[in-house]
Amino acid sequence: RRANIFSATQQRMPSNRRAPRRGTSDAFRLPRAIVDDIGNADSWNATVELLCNYFELPDISQRSGLKKVHLRFDEIFKKLDAAYTQNKENERIIGGIVGIWAKMSADALLRNKLFKAGLLAKMTPLLDIPATRHVGLQALATVTHHGGAEARKEIARLTPKLLRLMEECSDDDKVMELATVVMSHSISAVVGQDEPPDRKLLTVLDMRNTLKVTTDNLRKPSASALMVSHALGLLASATQHCYKECKAMPQLINLLVACLRSSDLTIRCNAMGGLIRLNAIEAEPDRQVWDPRKIFAVGQRKFPDPVVDTLMDYGMMRCDTMQTVRSAGDFQKAMMQCAQDHDLYKLGHKLAELILRTEFSIAEGCFQAINERTGRMESQDVGLPFVMWIDSLPHAARALRTKGSPADLDAADILDVKYFIIKQRYPDVIRVGQEALNRNPQLGYAYYAIALGGDSEQGLRSVKKGLKCKQVTPFVRYHMLWRAVEHAGNLGFTRLQEARVGDKDYTEGLAFLMSSYEDSKRFISEAPPDSRNMQTVANWYIVCSLAIRGPELSTDLKELNRTMHRNDLKIIIQDAFEKIKFTDQYNEFLDNRVFKTQMRLTRQIIVDAYPKAVKSWADVITRFDTMDLTSHHPLPSAAKVEDDLAAWLEHLTVDDGSEQRPQRCSHPTVNPNTVSLYRCSHCGNPSAALRKCGGCGKTR
Repeated sequence: RRANIFSATQQRMPSNRRAPRRGTSDAFRLPRAIVDDIGNADSWNATVELLCNYFELPDISQRSGLKKVHLRFDEIFKKLDAAYTQNKENERIIGGIVGIWAKMSADALLRNKLFKAGLLAKMTPLLDIPATRHVGLQALATVTHHGGAEARKEIARLTPKLLRLMEECSDDDKVMELATVVMSHSISAVVGQDEPPDRKLLTVLDMRNTLKVTTDNLRKPSASALMVSHALGLLASATQHCYKECKAMPQLINLLVACLRSSDLTIRCNAMGGLIRLNAIEAEPDRQVWDPRKIFAVGQRKFPDPVVDTLMDYGMMRCDTMQTVRSAGDFQKAMMQCAQDHDLYKLGHKLAELILRTEFSIAEGCFQAINERTGRMESQDVGLPFVMWIDSLPHAARALRTKGSPADLDAADILDVKYFIIKQRYPDVIRVGQEALNRNPQLGYAYYAIALGGDSEQGLRSVKKGLKCKQVTPFVRYHMLWRAVEHAGNLGFTRLQEARVGDKDYTEGLAFLMSSYEDSKRFISEAPPDSRNMQTVANWYIVCSLAIRGPELSTDLKELNRTMHRNDLKIIIQDAFEKIKFTDQYNEFLDNRVFKTQMRLTRQIIVDAYPKAVKSWADVITRFDTMDLTSHHPLPSAAKVEDDLAAWLEHLTVDDGSEQRPQRCSHPTVNPNTVSLYRCSHCGNPSAALRKCGGCGKTR
């Protein structure tokens, strides 16, 4: 008698029993014959079908059926709610009704209406009844899978109850699996977003205990693929806003580090994303600068022999330090000359040359003279339209534009871009850069300028084009490589955390990650050893190597601790760790503080924990690799006959009869509203009856 669980709602079970059309609540006290049929049903799916037939519900596995529910929502909800209330003593009936509501929740607008009507309060009691515990958890899993942020946050408040269930039913694999799925979906709405979470809600969630239980459960041999994928997603999403709790649990950190040896690239990137976010709040921005005055002062001391050897091997005059010192002297000479001849046009060309030579080319300062009355140095008006030297840039740019040759216009654009960079007016930087490229697509500095913005896709496209320009100075080239590494790395990890093999995101994410990896190798092998960005790029190289090469690397990471050659002649890439060690030594010599940047902290945590983490979790990671964690697992898995409601909850067809399955949510930061319904063209909110989206207020 078991119905086909994938087409059950299309093959209606024959029944002449229909709900009476009376207005009293007694109308929903089901007839004895229906109650008996439900009691004899051999599955939850059959129970749901009997109820759907009795209440004459539209086929809610079809888009057209959900549209009818929208039109008759008040009537249908009144029927089901009254039947739920009048039959609370019948576990089978209330479980089936909750299953119907959960199915309706695939539609965003219906979900919102159901939650306002108290759906969560009706689902929760099922968790305390052994006979309905599984169907209650399945319903919660379905609602959180399709639910919006607010619905998930409300369900997240059930975390203490779910933890208690997992403790009391530790031998029930289905409870462990479904409770983990619900927590992963719901808690990610609280802690997996960019904005800080509600601290009061975090207290309710008891994140330290939640993370500990989730981590410990992953060691259980009975952990299913569905449970593992959601547990890892929960742990990785919690690291940013619960970093204190995470860092207080070495076993959690070790697990994420050990996942870097998984054979599954998506798992490695998911874990790496969690490790990178772990330091997001405590990390310091990279404010490293090469101050020529400090270099001059320190230069009076003897450089350490290892530092001198490294700089000499590369070519002392090609190093950033010497270029900065040389440019500082040339800049002062140019300003003094301008004070004498007031030739802003000549000054403009000289400043453009210096800007393309080194990053710290324009010094802060002004023309000064001693005040004979006070004996102090004071700014002096020398007859130029500026006092502060930085303000010379726009005036010199105007002088260049007045003459207007192609070389003059290039130099003017370079000055304008640099001025806005110094003033940190990045929208203007990008605007001027784009205008410059419209005029001259070969102006490499403009591509670099655009890449300074926060849009990684725009920035990566820009520097990739800029690196193809025929005439680019070493400084501009290496800075474009640096931006290419960071932009591609960010895009790669973002895509691959949520992708599946064969998906567009997987293909693009892998391409981005490989791009970051290859560009970081080029930078490390070719850029000056004293480059301000050397440590940043070396950190990215190590992180990308771990993500891309995974189990290919030795447990001591010796592959990242050697020098490789091409034809035994040309060095391709020197030891990344040695590069980092040199920059630390050099900054110490220059009395420069080494900032605890996000990528530096990430690299340190991984490298320090790697050997122990790999050993501690080796057997578990091997077991993970035998599972297909990134495939479309049924939600939830139908391991027992009575749980085939899970398949029904997931089944939806469009009106042409073709079957549609919603994309599974294996990473909690994803909002998997991918049921084949009408969608808001602005925000993607799904509904069968969407006209104006309640989520964003836009008309479809």
